[in-house]
Amino acid sequence: MVHVAGRVLDPDLGDHVCLPVTGERGRVAAAAEFTLNGLRRRAKVVVLVHADTPALTRERLAPLVPGFADIESSGQVEILSCADTHFTGGRPDPARLTAALSAAGERARRHGHHGVYALVDASWGLADPAGQAALEAGTNDLFGERWLAAVCLYDRQLFSRDALDRASAVHPITPEQALLRFATTCAPPGLRLWGDADLTNRQALASVLARLEREPGRVVIDARDLDFIDAGSARLFTAAGLARPPGSTVVVCRETVARVLRLVGADDHLTLCRAGDV
Repeated sequence: MVHVAGRVLDPDLGDHVCLPVTGERGRVAAAAEFTLNGLRRRAKVVVLVHADTPALTRERLAPLVPGFADIESSGQVEILSCADTHFTGGRPDPARLTAALSAAGERARRHGHHGVYALVDASWGLADPAGQAALEAGTNDLFGERWLAAVCLYDRQLFSRDALDRASAVHPITPEQALLRFATTCAPPGLRLWGDADLTNRQALASVLARLEREPGRVVIDARDLDFIDAGSARLFTAAGLARPPGSTVVVCRETVARVLRLVGADDHLTLCRAGDV
């Protein structure tokens, strides 16, 4: 199986990462490295803060990022509060966050930046774990367009081990766990999946597959570069097929993946095609 190693603070566009850190020092170090990597990639960097104010974050980043003041003045770096992007009426609002990130993406395109790098202090969700999980899963759709990369910082001093496990499950990527990447496709409509799918990112996969329920007509899930899938994740493909008209969902995959899908009965609700046949 493939595991994330090392460079989670230098993600590819399309990556949605859960990164455990430890305390204020961990947050600041992560923010500095992430910002430097985003600037090197010529991306627009958006830092969404909660435990610290934008002013304090700015003060801490300035000596760690050469030319920070000028870069921020140019608009290539923005520091925003999660209170202004994540909530409506005090409750987590996936639609508001999606709109905020999409607006950042539009500003990035207008100024010639190569996508958006977003760093999020996840401590905003401590009071509402269920709302946080729903919001994290609800934004996964954005990453299939491959213009956005996000790293969500979960402080080990604030989140329990169980809470961290739940958070990682709604993120496609967490250090030392299975790595899943995906892209939305248009012709034909569907998804391309690559990497690994198991218990550690199962809820993320569920949220990615759920978008197919909204697609009319035939959809194709191109999973030929999916290296591993466990039985629990394979059942999500079955659920996707059941939610759509009979015969309208096609999965293209290797024999190793097809074997697991057949094991859970997914082939009763999906059309399976071998990678070499298409």
